Amino acid sequence: MLPIVPPPVLLSAYAQGLFPMAESRRDQDIFWVEPRERAIIPIGGFHCSRSLARTIRRDVFTITVDSDFAGTIVECAAPRADAEDTWISGRIAASYQRLHEVGHAHSIECRQNGELVGGVYGVAFDRVFCGESMFSRRTDASKVALGWLLALLERAGCQLFDCQFMTGHLASLGAIPIPQSEYLERLEAAQGNQRLSLPQALAEIQAEAAQSSSSPGKLIAQLLTQTS
Repeated sequence: MLPIVPPPVLLSAYAQGLFPMAESRRDQDIFWVEPRERAIIPIGGFHCSRSLARTIRRDVFTITVDSDFAGTIVECAAPRADAEDTWISGRIAASYQRLHEVGHAHSIECRQNGELVGGVYGVAFDRVFCGESMFSRRTDASKVALGWLLALLERAGCQLFDCQFMTGHLASLGAIPIPQSEYLERLEAAQGNQRLSLPQALAEIQAEAAQSSSSPGKLIAQLLTQTS
């Protein structure tokens, strides 16, 4: 396999509005994508339905951050009913794994009875988070992971959540399209440090839940329904 894309190269590309893709899981080549139209979910703009809020509030899934980044990528790259192949090649997966090791890529995991059943991962820099892919092995698991992610990012002080391409599914969760030129302006405005990292935001939520004799899920559902 060709060498990984080094973290400084990846981060420089993301800071310029680019992201990598491959033609297939076995493709060794990587091409850089700069869409004319970009999909984002505004911070505080996640659309949380009543049924999804109920699932989050009841802690149907156990939520963790960065407990199995490698496993989350493997699941995201696995064949699906609507797509046998994937843009997440072995080289891309290895590149993100290294980015995770240096603190600039994170995953949200959903578990049931200890089994990884849903999740999302992405790239973090400045006050920006670029969602890369998500997966679900149980009803609403990926939606729960994404909802938690957006709530934690808001708590952390993130200003821009990028989800790359518009889809009907993402639109139902609050995604909106913007021109690439506006995206680049938002990237520039989001330079600087967040108040918290994603793991620190989770720890803060867990501490607040313990102090109030509540549950993390109830706090997250409250945050999402206040802003959606």
